[in-house]
Amino acid sequence: MGISRKTKINLLVGFSITLLMAIFMFIELSPMETLEEKLYDYRFKIRGAIKPPEDIVIAAIDEKSLGRFGRWPWSRDKIARLVKRLTEEGAEIIVADIILSEGEKNDRILGQAIQKAGNVVLPIVFEFDRESNVPDSEFLLNSAFRSVANAERFNQYSPITAKRPLVPVPEIIRETMALGHINMFPDRDGTLRWEAMVVEYNGYLFPSIDLQTSAIYLGIPHEKVILNATEGIQLGEKRTIPTDRHGRSLINYYGPWQTFKYLSVSDILESEIKPGTLQGKIVLIGATAAGIYDLRVTPFSAVMPGVEKHANVISSIIENRFLRKTNFSANLILLLISGFLFSLLLIKLRSIGAALTTGLFLVLILGPGYFLFAHQGLCINIAYPSINILLIFIFVMVYNYAIEERTARKIRAMFSSYVTERVVNELIKNPDMAKLGGERREVTVLFSDIVGFTSFSEKYTPEEVVTLLNEYLGAMTEVIFRWEGTLDKFVGDAIVAFWGAPMRQENHAELAVRCALNMVKRLEDIQQKWRSEGKPVLDSGIGINSGEVLVGNIGAEGKKMDYTVIGDHVNLCSRVESLTRQYHTHILMTEYTLNQLRDLVTTRCIGHLAIRGREKALVKGREKSVGIYEVQSIEHGLESKIQESDERDKKLNFLPNSKNEKP
Repeated sequence: MGISRKTKINLLVGFSITLLMAIFMFIELSPMETLEEKLYDYRFKIRGAIKPPEDIVIAAIDEKSLGRFGRWPWSRDKIARLVKRLTEEGAEIIVADIILSEGEKNDRILGQAIQKAGNVVLPIVFEFDRESNVPDSEFLLNSAFRSVANAERFNQYSPITAKRPLVPVPEIIRETMALGHINMFPDRDGTLRWEAMVVEYNGYLFPSIDLQTSAIYLGIPHEKVILNATEGIQLGEKRTIPTDRHGRSLINYYGPWQTFKYLSVSDILESEIKPGTLQGKIVLIGATAAGIYDLRVTPFSAVMPGVEKHANVISSIIENRFLRKTNFSANLILLLISGFLFSLLLIKLRSIGAALTTGLFLVLILGPGYFLFAHQGLCINIAYPSINILLIFIFVMVYNYAIEERTARKIRAMFSSYVTERVVNELIKNPDMAKLGGERREVTVLFSDIVGFTSFSEKYTPEEVVTLLNEYLGAMTEVIFRWEGTLDKFVGDAIVAFWGAPMRQENHAELAVRCALNMVKRLEDIQQKWRSEGKPVLDSGIGINSGEVLVGNIGAEGKKMDYTVIGDHVNLCSRVESLTRQYHTHILMTEYTLNQLRDLVTTRCIGHLAIRGREKALVKGREKSVGIYEVQSIEHGLESKIQESDERDKKLNFLPNSKNEKP
């Protein structure tokens, strides 16, 4: 069985959209990348906050501290005092998120405090807009990566490259335990999602302050922190931080602002914290007071001090909680498989089923996408396959709707005058039931003609003839539609109807006979009305025949076409109808129709029906004789019966030039 044009177009649409989305994925189309970033953020919000490690505390330079010790920036002796207090409280590592690149008279005091503490990590800040003319200090170069594997890969995918460093003043830098950069690089929408683990400057590769702090806390020597270019960073034997090809790592945020423990610097300096609170902890010193802190937008919220970002990164390294993105190949495979499979399924479904399948596919993409993120730290690209599914659904549904609307209009225009509204609606729902071209189909045909119409029309005015004829034809049409018949045409005073097309009707013969009996009864009622009104009374004869005919649109393409039946059995029906005058009866049918009804009559499925064989006749144009049967209705309660005729053959006497007969 061949594939329909509609199916081919639906598949073409689905496959084409999928391939287009694959191209968009390859070129990293900006709107799609932005959507993926937002879906990435929502995964954090759905997951919610997770409990951070107790090893990290933030010493906050907050409003309370500014109110107690004055406006920011503070003199270096106050910072030295803070370093001293943190050392006294047993802090394991002190990380200062404070830029100390400009000299001050108390720099030596701070340097001495840092020297005495022996565990202070200080920041460097890289600039990217202007070159530096100052020679690089030995302390700066010592903080660079000492072990770099596959460095040649950076020739293709270079890390973030800086032009100038801002480093602590000499009195301070020489006493520090380690240096790390604190540069942050938000995405295009301003949200900070990546940590730049590596920044290149002057041919050297420098780690972030978070990476330096984590390695020190984990006891990993500097030479054991191995940068594997474009892939990741190895920390000892148990940890590998995944990075992208530019040395960036996704930040695994533990929650919104204040997920980590905050202590006011004023409380620390004035010994208002519980003893042992900072014992063995990593303490991050940073500003959180409004107007002075480094405001950052995160997937959780629009407000987070930069110092807490450092806490999130350090925590994820210590706890080995990393996020990693699937590579392009894996994302492409997901897109292609989901798109092609969805397209194949969609062509077999109607609107509701297609909508449910679309929802199922979205759940199967978004659900595992969230699960892998929340439980495995794996970020698959869900924007492209999700939008791909929606676009395929929308385009296919719009196309199908347009095609169905066009087909529905065509079917409605074609059949509204032939069949009942219920049948038209059924054909619209199932257009395959109405093959619009010609096809062979077994049907039952009914011819009805007014007796003596020619002489009647000569005795009365055209207005009187049309009035009675319209009343008669309207009543008969109602009966035909009641019994689900297809009205073929009116030929003057004659009616042509059939059953079994366009909708298949297994009981087409039964429906036609019941309709004929109903037409006779309805005509009797109309005749009584005409007599009471003093009008002329019309009578009719009905012929019924069953057999295979050609049914479909017949006529001139684009000009005049009718949905009709043609064939030998149609002509036979016309000739049988003309015999009703000879036998002075209302209904005659052929043996072919009786063969369809015989079992129903003998099993009493049809009541109060009398069928009497009139003759076994030779029909003009046929070599084999055809049985002709009279059909009448009998009283209710009486059993239906069939009375056969004798076997004599007789040539039928046809009315000359019957207007119902088709050549």
